[in-house]
Formats: sequence, structure tokens, C-alpha cells
Amino acid sequence: MSTSVTACNSLTPSTSVTPSTSGFYNTYTNIYAPVIIDSSSSDLEDEEKPQEKDCDGQDGLTAGDIVSNLAHHLNRTSCNRFNINRANVWDGAFRGFRRSSFDPTCSMMVKFTDDIGAMEEALDTGGPTREFLTLLMDAIKTRRVFEGKDNAKYLSFNSKAAEDNEYFHIGRMIAVSIVHGGPGLCCLSPNFFLNLIGKEKKIEAPIEDMPDDEVRKALLEIKDATSLNELRELTEKHSSMLQTAGCYRFMMNLEDKKRIVDEYMQWYFIYRNQFSIQRFRDGLATLDFFNALEQHPSLFFSFMCYTETKLTADAVEKIFHVQLSQPGSNDRNEEARVLSYWRDYLLYVEEKEASPTLKDVLMFGTGLKEVPAGEIQPQPQLVFQKTSRFPVANVCANTIKIPVLQSYEEFQEAMDYGIQNSPGFGLP
Repeated sequence: MSTSVTACNSLTPSTSVTPSTSGFYNTYTNIYAPVIIDSSSSDLEDEEKPQEKDCDGQDGLTAGDIVSNLAHHLNRTSCNRFNINRANVWDGAFRGFRRSSFDPTCSMMVKFTDDIGAMEEALDTGGPTREFLTLLMDAIKTRRVFEGKDNAKYLSFNSKAAEDNEYFHIGRMIAVSIVHGGPGLCCLSPNFFLNLIGKEKKIEAPIEDMPDDEVRKALLEIKDATSLNELRELTEKHSSMLQTAGCYRFMMNLEDKKRIVDEYMQWYFIYRNQFSIQRFRDGLATLDFFNALEQHPSLFFSFMCYTETKLTADAVEKIFHVQLSQPGSNDRNEEARVLSYWRDYLLYVEEKEASPTLKDVLMFGTGLKEVPAGEIQPQPQLVFQKTSRFPVANVCANTIKIPVLQSYEEFQEAMDYGIQNSPGFGLP
């Protein structure tokens, strides 16, 4: 027996998100204004120039507030069309973003196809877009433009990617995803992120972040040198590598080893990738998102870089508003019982290591694996139903309809089966 995610059969314009009060908007505009540095300080060295003011935390401003402001000018009456195969999300996404008619301010209408090419009945009113953006962010993490550990990615130059303008389009995809209510990339190295937005001129990447095994081994040898003679021998041994980066020199003292390692890391991750980094910045500037990153780096840090924060049962429970019948009715009594099943099920999923996970539960109901920077619209709902013994999700309405069953054991089994057999389950 199969379980279904309710099809979305029509495209209906969404209501644009606007600041709740003019007072908030004025406060936000003042905070968001660019920092102006007096020209009289132009004779200062770069290292001594005042940093742009980080306005995070002022007046309780959140990433959601900023995203709501950026989304204020989105065009909800027109759409960009995407035809996506879940088995290769990048292919359809790249075609869609490269179309001359693509407009980042317009909504998206996503059609998914199954593996044999039959069209899945799911015209987009929000849910397919969120699922698409979630899968797209996962696909971007494995693209050729990035290198490094899964939780600390850096840009890397690739001539074919540069020819295809991939750096720009990936930056644009990330900006569009976050402003349109989707997830962020959540995998950049914190060192690279701070350099990208101009908060740190020199990158302080640990040697362990070096993706090239041979280079990492050479740098570790230099770093671990215990005498000046050993250091000179090692720099001579690796002279070709160091000359390529322009940091080969005669070692005057043992302390020079840190400088030469730092200079090589700076060249490897930043200087040799200047073209890639600039095009990536240009893409992130879509919908004025890069300006938001510059002004509020700590608010958007968790949406751009990996963090250890995990989704919790309590967080998922709070996302969904529970729809209950009238107090005192028979239906209300049954719903109260099943509501305890739902909450215990979330705790069960949080504690176990196997699938489904809390991310799978959230994905099942909303098309998202993570809580986005902006509000999830419409408000996710938890509804009780007796027509199916399995859960039914309508990602367009952000609704999970859970079955009213007689025991927790039945409920848990039905929820596991329903979520694990939903479209797209198990895809990376």
C-alpha cells in the first residue's frame, strides 16, 4: 500500500511578506544603511581601517526580519518555470537559472518528474519550490566549484565552471533560495565566509582544511620543523610548491615557518581564486542578499556555514499549529490522545539514529530539511484524519494529516512507513 503527498493542482499567488509595522521598517532601514568612512582616513593602512559596523543583535533584529524585508519586493504574480528530475536536480536547476527570461524577483513554479520521465502531478504553490530549493542546496555542495571537508568548503577554480559562469549562478541560487523562503548552503568554512564578506582580509585556515594530501603533508612538515636548519632543508625540498605561490624565501629564523605556511594557505584559498570568489559574490548580490551578509554576518552565519545545531523534537513540534475539534466533542477526545502519540513519535525519532529523522519529518510536511531564515508560509498545520491509516502531507499547504489510530505502536509504524515511502525520501 502506498502513501501519498497530496498533489498541488494549481498555481495561486502567495501573499508577499511585509514588515509588521512601519516602526520596524524604519528601524531596519537605519540599521541596514551602509557604513560611510570619512575620506580623511584614507591614508591608513588596510589593516588599520575601521571595520564595517556589525549591527547584529540591535533592537532584537533577526535573520527572519531581514529576509522578510528583502522579500518585500518579490513579484508574486509572475513565475519562473523549472522542470526537475529528483535524480539530477542540478541539471534542471542550472537550465532554469540560465534562461534569459529568468527573473530572481519572480516566484517559482516547479514540476518534478519521476525516474522514467512521467510527469508528477504537483504544480507549485510553494511546497515543490521548497523541496526543490532544499534538494538544490544539497546538490550544490558536491559541485566542482567547491573543495574541502563537508563542513568546511572553500571555492576552487575550475576552468569549465568559469566558462559556464557557474560561480555566479551558484551564488545567485543561494541568494534566491534564502530570500524565497528556502534553506541556505550551510557548508562554507567560517574562515572563508568571513573573508568572502570582507570581515577578515587574511584567511586563517588550519592546515587540516587543505584538501590536497601532498600539499597538506608538506605544510605540516614545515610547521613541525624544530630547528632552523631543518626548516631550511624543508623549504628547499618543497621549493617548487612554494615558488608557485610566491612565498619561497631564505629562512632567517625558526619563526618564519608560521609566516610561510600562512602565506601559502592565503594563496591557495584566496589569491589564486580571485575570479571565482568575485563571481560568487556577484551572484550572492542578487536581491541585495550580499549586502545583508556584509551588514549582519552573525545572523546569517548558520545559513551559510556548518553548525553543530541539530533539529529537535521540541522545535518541530512548535513549527506545526495543531487543529483541534470543539472542546468536549468525541473527536476532540480522540485527537488529544493521538496528539500525545505525535509528540512521543517526535521524541522517538529524535533519539534513534536510523531513518526517518526529524529532518525527514519536516521535509515530509513542508519540503524543508532545516528551519529557513524567513518565515515558513503558510503556517504549517497538524491535522487529524480518519480516511487513511497512513500520514498524508500537502506540502503546498504545509500540512501533515496524521491518522487517528487506537495504539501508539500502530501510529509509530504507520508514520515510519508513510514518511519513508513519500516522494524523494532517501535522496541526498
